[in-house]
Amino acid sequence: MIKILIHKTDEGIVAFSCKGHADYADEGFDIVCSAVSILTMNASNSVEQLTGEPFTVKQSDGNLQFRLEGRPTKETELLLQSMVLGLKGIEEEYPKYLKVTVTDCSFTF
Repeated sequence: MIKILIHKTDEGIVAFSCKGHADYADEGFDIVCSAVSILTMNASNSVEQLTGEPFTVKQSDGNLQFRLEGRPTKETELLLQSMVLGLKGIEEEYPKYLKVTVTDCSFTF
């Protein structure tokens, strides 16, 4: 199962982590894993190329961690909310393979 944790403050989404493998199908044929990868990587790439907002990202096999280095702008918040919308749609269709959790966090910048 892929577990995604969305970290949110009063100002918006500030980080997310994605861990695990869906195991829906064999590697190369796993549509759940592919969809999650596309949404999370596209969100990271979009923040970088469309907003220029600074962030850190770490990636390894089955893991992706993304964290903004400051408060989210309106544009970044919209991009990250769009990612969450897509992820929750996948979770509704494939609940055995994906769990999305949104958590409030209290760190400040």
